[in-house]
Amino acid sequence: MSEVVVQPSRGKNEPQLPACGLLLVNPSEARQAAQLSGQEGWTRHFLFHSNLHRAESPPMFWAGPAVGAPMAVICLEKLIALGAKRIIVCGWCGSLQPNLGVGELVLPTWAMSEEGTSAHYPVAGKVQSSPRLRETMKDFFAATGTELKEGQIWTTDALYRETREKVVRYGSEGILGVDMECSALMQVAAFRKIELAAVLMVSDLLWRNPWQPGFQGKEFRRRSQGLVTDLLRCVGDLAAV
Repeated sequence: MSEVVVQPSRGKNEPQLPACGLLLVNPSEARQAAQLSGQEGWTRHFLFHSNLHRAESPPMFWAGPAVGAPMAVICLEKLIALGAKRIIVCGWCGSLQPNLGVGELVLPTWAMSEEGTSAHYPVAGKVQSSPRLRETMKDFFAATGTELKEGQIWTTDALYRETREKVVRYGSEGILGVDMECSALMQVAAFRKIELAAVLMVSDLLWRNPWQPGFQGKEFRRRSQGLVTDLLRCVGDLAAV
């Protein structure tokens, strides 16, 4: 493999991160996390056009937003360079299945890539999210009475080119939903040999014709806020072990 020009690294004045953290894809969740961590006195650090907050006890961090595979991977690479080893991703997905409604949670096992970032991180074999982190999240959410739908995800760069034919075909193949980051994040995690898994909240229904958005509804926003709070607790439990 040819030598790369720019390596992700920790700069002179940059923090050493704890191993466990949360990567929040969307701006709304990042705003909520900033409010929560501000109340708890977390330390804020620079991270490109994103945010990075670190807690001492338990030792953990959160970062975000990072929308789309390229930006999400830039953030992930930097987090790994700063010391991150176990990362939970929080994002949204569009449902391809009639039994998967707005506000429900998806736990991706692997992702089919239709984005352009993964190919730059060659890994032998089929890449999946961390089985250990998936089990951790299933146990955590089971204790709260919340169901996680575990399965496959389709990742695309082209939000406005998700065709009806693809929605029907991929849905018939059992793929649960579509997002813009998961396949690339899983690929980088495998390439860098760290653990990563994701929880995605269903934000819209692509299987409906016409398409049905749900991310502007009050109930969705309430559930989204609850998910951020839950995942910060989950990461805290993971960090405390």
